[in-house]
Amino acid sequence: MAQDPQRPEARTPRGFVDRRARDVVAERQILTAVSGVYERWGFEPLETGAFEYADALGKFLPDADRPNEGVFALQDDDEQWMALRYDLTAPLARFAAQNWETLPKPFRRYAYGPVWRNEKPGPGRFREFVQCDADTVGSARPEADAEIIAMAVQGLEAAGLPAGSAVIKINNRKLLNGLMAAAGVTDEAQKLGVLRAVDKLDRLGADGVRLLLGEGRLDESGAFTKGAGLSAQSAERVLAFTAAGVGGRAETLAKLAEVVGGSAEGDEGLAELAAIDAALSALGVGPDRALFDPAVVRGLEYYTGAVFEAELLLSTTDEKGQKVTFGSIGGGGRYDDLVARFTGERTPATGFSFGVSRLAAALRAAGRDAARKGPWAVRGPVVVIAFDQARMADYFALAGEIRAAGVPAEVYLGSSGMKAQMKYADRRLSPAAVILGEDEIAAGTVTVKDLDLGRELASKVTDNAEWREQRPGQQTIARAELIPALRRILDAG
Repeated sequence: MAQDPQRPEARTPRGFVDRRARDVVAERQILTAVSGVYERWGFEPLETGAFEYADALGKFLPDADRPNEGVFALQDDDEQWMALRYDLTAPLARFAAQNWETLPKPFRRYAYGPVWRNEKPGPGRFREFVQCDADTVGSARPEADAEIIAMAVQGLEAAGLPAGSAVIKINNRKLLNGLMAAAGVTDEAQKLGVLRAVDKLDRLGADGVRLLLGEGRLDESGAFTKGAGLSAQSAERVLAFTAAGVGGRAETLAKLAEVVGGSAEGDEGLAELAAIDAALSALGVGPDRALFDPAVVRGLEYYTGAVFEAELLLSTTDEKGQKVTFGSIGGGGRYDDLVARFTGERTPATGFSFGVSRLAAALRAAGRDAARKGPWAVRGPVVVIAFDQARMADYFALAGEIRAAGVPAEVYLGSSGMKAQMKYADRRLSPAAVILGEDEIAAGTVTVKDLDLGRELASKVTDNAEWREQRPGQQTIARAELIPALRRILDAG
């Protein structure tokens, strides 16, 4: 049947997604848990508007004449361009610069909310998603980096990742600068080629990276990727640097000193990592939770010192049960140049960010979906079955009584019969349906159908006979016993 040209097609815009209760509740659980961690560490919440002036977005605005490139922008009536925020860090830099005189220093804040990117969407890549950040602005101490890392460890665990299921890998931009100097790399394009080669270490291994550091690599498809053009000696020095991240943090530092020690910037980076190590140890964060990995090269055009990336270690599967590698679930580092865009004065800053939707998806892929069980489980309301239009006042009074006891409840307001109403309650994941017919009204009773039990029996998780003995699927009880009966069903679920 042809689409009526007068009717718009119901479709979701590319790169955007609709989310129902399971996804919304899972993300809400993560945000609540992580916010609690941030506040215990003394970070205050900060909310900024969805729009920023386009010139405040810095590197995310490649061309002032094309303000929609990379971001979603509009021109205000004063002809100034505004854009939906690309991340939560640029608004922080603007806020800190605008209010620096009145802020406590260092300024410690956390923030969460949606961000928007005008990029080509793809599998798992959306144009709108939720981020959660914590940052310290105004402290150049490496201990500020260590505190962010330790707090990120606690935040990820509070979100539902058990200890040992994720690790934060740490590097330092200054070490990489020292490495480049030691390897004789001075050309910026060549530096970028080296970093891109190192970034492929997990996928290509040392042999593949060695080719990319040299003349280039021919892949299985026959495509040739031009290399960074390093000499064999310099390439081996880079590989020795990436291989140093084996063992404990102190051991890694000793190996790194052999490769980059002696250069001013390299020594400075080593000293900063040593201070981070000492602080993490004092905070009880061992190398099983945070380690030094010189192969981490994320965001090096952005970060000025320490760089960190959180990697999921849990085994994960997709919706078809196939094993998948989830990889990074967050990251951050030191960015001492961002506030200076507004003030002209270098202001030290460090922070960590993770995508909330991505973390929720990671938890689900690891079988730890917060919206499936526990206090954050997605549960529908108790449904009061509506038999008779003339009795609607009784049904509403009963639903009000249930809600007054703190239990979500609703009266069925459709026009279907008993069977369809039960199906409706089941689709809502309601824990129970309450029946108030003429017989119950006359006798001062109610009938309660345990829908949680029905779903449990249907899944054959436990022995049917045992469940029926412990929890009857349907019971008629005195009206005064309704709330205790519903609470037993909720507690058992």
